[in-house]
Amino acid sequence: MEKIKTIETLLEEYRMRSKRKYNPRKIIFRGMDGHDTYNPTAPFVYKEKTYMVVRVERRNSENARAIFFQENPDGSYSVDKTMPVYELQDPFYTRISRWHIFGGTEIFPDENNPGQLQWRTVIYYGESLEKMGELIKGPKGMKDIRLVELSDGSIGVFTRPQGKTGGRGKIGFTTVPSLFDISQDIIERAVLLNLFDPMEWGGCNEPVLLPDGKVGVLGHVARFIRGTNRQYYPMTFILDPKTLTFSRYQIIAERSDFLSGPAKREDLKDVLFSAGLIRKDGITTLYTGVSDAEVQAMEIDDPFPGY
Repeated sequence: MEKIKTIETLLEEYRMRSKRKYNPRKIIFRGMDGHDTYNPTAPFVYKEKTYMVVRVERRNSENARAIFFQENPDGSYSVDKTMPVYELQDPFYTRISRWHIFGGTEIFPDENNPGQLQWRTVIYYGESLEKMGELIKGPKGMKDIRLVELSDGSIGVFTRPQGKTGGRGKIGFTTVPSLFDISQDIIERAVLLNLFDPMEWGGCNEPVLLPDGKVGVLGHVARFIRGTNRQYYPMTFILDPKTLTFSRYQIIAERSDFLSGPAKREDLKDVLFSAGLIRKDGITTLYTGVSDAEVQAMEIDDPFPGY
């Protein structure tokens, strides 16, 4: 098996192969004065309108709302007040068969540690986004659960355990016959992919079925520097869901590629939280949360060439 490479090595490889400018731009969300808008979904079309669902909160708070924004003719976004609002961080969206799949990270009091917070992924489903039911609450302490419909109609489930099983955070994968076969037990028994150095961690943000039945994964990989400062990098890899073989991940962007801007805190200034990839007309655009304070997009080299 190929030796696992650290972020430092893969970052050097990224800088060597990345030569062109990528036209970074900030995405403007109107009507949110006094609040930060970040860690969104990728843009998606619903009822012939383009939406992004965005994490919205005040700079000094973790009490987030996931709000639906509709694209304006000038490329900015405004709140669609007809759509529901969820008390979730880091929203995500996909389609599986006839179902809309929407979810995010729910924060709630830790019953074993008064005054502390705990978190879990919550996933909803529905034939419309206006009326959805709860599909599952993930295990406590697990973010970044993501779903993808596979070529045989089964469902791929990406997980991210931490602690005794996952250390600082590993990506797991398993399959179930249908959406309604997903359970906490199945999530907790997912096979862990040996992608990361033990001192680093990562998660899946957006899995996409490729034409040959493999899954292209957009995720993030992270590390601490200088003790407490975090660096998050968008990354991609390809997984074969039948054999559980996978390519080594590659870093596809770093903070200095994007425009300067605010940060939620000083230790979060180098955080890029992958949202999604839009591959259209030969151009690949990466959308990402930046420094836990805003959303930016930029063009990148296609991480899945040949597909």
